[in-house]
Amino acid sequence: MIDQTPSGYRDRMHQILDQLLEASSQRDMQRRFEEVSGEIEENASAALEVLEDGLLDATAVLTLPGKYRRRLRTTNMLERFIEEIRRREKPVRIFPNIGSVERLVGALCAETHEEWSTGRRYLTMDAFFEWKATHQTRELEAEEPTEPAPLAV
Repeated sequence: MIDQTPSGYRDRMHQILDQLLEASSQRDMQRRFEEVSGEIEENASAALEVLEDGLLDATAVLTLPGKYRRRLRTTNMLERFIEEIRRREKPVRIFPNIGSVERLVGALCAETHEEWSTGRRYLTMDAFFEWKATHQTRELEAEEPTEPAPLAV
């Protein structure tokens, strides 16, 4: 999206994106987006199209409880995992075949899974399941019709 933004407007676009991504919910993000969309259209209409297409996907993490947002909105977990693969790969330098690479990465995946299952957990899901249950209840209540539907004749 920044590539679609004129160079003189990029600093302001960064500020706008920071404001949008700091929203507390998707509604708040949508409200903020509506406030600045006119300005963006005047200065970077091509970037506005890209932003409109990907904004809900980029802010999907805002629908989750705040406890999980920080860890899920970043790639830190994945970066740490890749760093550990590289650390273990350096002594080998050149792998004899693809199977040896698969064994190394597979062993690291199994080790990480075991660590998260039994020991230190990156995310505990108890609060998420409680949050999900309350949201499903609210959605069901909102879907219930208040008046009986008319019968088709």
